[in-house]
Amino acid sequence: MTYTKKQLQLMRLWQRRKLRRINLLEGSVSSGKTWISLVLWGFWVATMPQDKLYLMCGKSLTTMKRNCLVLLEELFGSSNFTFSMAAKEAVLFGRRILLEGANDARSESKIRGLTLQGAYCDELTLFPEDFFAMLLSRLRVPGAKLIATTNPDSPQHWLKKNYIGRSDQLDMLVMRFLLDDNTTLDPAYVEAVKREYTGVFYDRFVLGEWCLAEGIIYPQFDPVSHVRHLDAADDSHAKWYISVDYGTLNAFSAGLWRYDGEIAYRAAEWYYSGRETRRPLTNAQYADQIDKLAGGHKIEAVIVDPSAASFIAELFSRGYLVRKGKNDVVDGIRRVSTALQQGRLLFDPSCQDCIREFGMYRWDEKAGDDRPIKENDHAMDDVRYFVSTILREQAKFERIGGGLL
Repeated sequence: MTYTKKQLQLMRLWQRRKLRRINLLEGSVSSGKTWISLVLWGFWVATMPQDKLYLMCGKSLTTMKRNCLVLLEELFGSSNFTFSMAAKEAVLFGRRILLEGANDARSESKIRGLTLQGAYCDELTLFPEDFFAMLLSRLRVPGAKLIATTNPDSPQHWLKKNYIGRSDQLDMLVMRFLLDDNTTLDPAYVEAVKREYTGVFYDRFVLGEWCLAEGIIYPQFDPVSHVRHLDAADDSHAKWYISVDYGTLNAFSAGLWRYDGEIAYRAAEWYYSGRETRRPLTNAQYADQIDKLAGGHKIEAVIVDPSAASFIAELFSRGYLVRKGKNDVVDGIRRVSTALQQGRLLFDPSCQDCIREFGMYRWDEKAGDDRPIKENDHAMDDVRYFVSTILREQAKFERIGGGLL
């Protein structure tokens, strides 16, 4: 194995038995921290008792498989590492490892009563604090250790305030990894990653800083470069979609998208506020407007606010293929930011409400976490659903843990 200087520094701490009870690798994307954390986890587990119990956890089992389990198999071979998603168990160098997701506050009940020799956490800032506190209490075998990775978040995040900020009072090692530390990467790739991130996401995921999300959410949006009329003459390879943020009294926003695999063009929109007009519409009336917005195009799918069950049923009854929009707000904002930065999102000048919201959509600076102000966000939500559900799946350059789309 070839190590960067930073990775070698960590492995020497292990060799000299200087790891701590809590060992956190934090910093920018593509910095090599996940790779070296798994190398360290494998080597450390191999030296621990076979009759003890171990745990690996991520935000979900799916993300853990993608980020960690497949890579562990590549690192140590199937003769040394096997896993079963159905059984939620793995075996690493003969040691039994439980696999768990930590996606909500109820997750901590999954690990109550365990006695663990060691634990591994992937993307720790995405965990509920209650789960992490319970996990630490389960590490009750002498010499038990936790190894974890994370990207930075808000300085108000529980991990920063309650653990990293008190690391000198705890038995805790915090090691920072930056993109430029990863000397194994192609310099062109490094520069491409740096160009992909802007604003708060650049500060966190490239510079590795714990910083507040503040100000306008999409400073990348430029009416000069992103708003234009595109000739629809050559649509032979394009597919058409509609994205919807559903509202009854709150605004209902829908966008018609033409996507050719490279550029997603919001060709038209329909925006209606039942509160402002004092005339809320029925699901059937909203669906009539979707029919009009489609404009005779074959619609591949309508991507809808996942909470709008009754409206989804109405669309199904009219023969539309309906997909529930992926609704992770901050990750979705990150993907839209990158798509704007890359010039992959364009908007027809007629999409006035969407253009207006881009200029007014702001972070809630009074919130303790990353949260947009719930105003001027309806078109922003339907744009996010489209990008997170369609562009993310079909992007040519999706990168695990690095790229945004």
